[in-house]
Amino acid sequence: MTNTLRFSPADPATAAAFFAAELSFEADPDDVVRDLKEGTTAGFQLVEARSAEAFAKARIPGAVNLPHWEMDAETTKDWDRDLVYVVYCESFECNAATKGALKLSTLGFRVKRLAGGIRAWLDAGYPAEGSEVERPGNLHGVTCDC
Repeated sequence: MTNTLRFSPADPATAAAFFAAELSFEADPDDVVRDLKEGTTAGFQLVEARSAEAFAKARIPGAVNLPHWEMDAETTKDWDRDLVYVVYCESFECNAATKGALKLSTLGFRVKRLAGGIRAWLDAGYPAEGSEVERPGNLHGVTCDC
């Protein structure tokens, strides 16, 4: 038996349910950038979950910054509960977005995590703001900072 097939694949219905659930937790940068370019961002807000310093260095246009360790009922009291908050951080290697999404969801917000974070965003050449925006691959000064 091959290593690839050592574990049997799920039946199609189970696989469909799994992948549909997975998509309910993550947003694709390609989809987000299309929405930004088309001006169709009604319904969601981007949230950078790293420090203010990291946010100043590189951020997605329109994002707000709230470090995950500052997320609580007080700091989010004025946030719109009808929006979906798409949380991001530095990359797949950073878990600040996961920590932020967890905190926001426990506070009753609907959330998604942006796949790949700001690194994937910049590597794709998408628009960014900040004092140290570099492209692609080398993010001088842009670190997890979580």
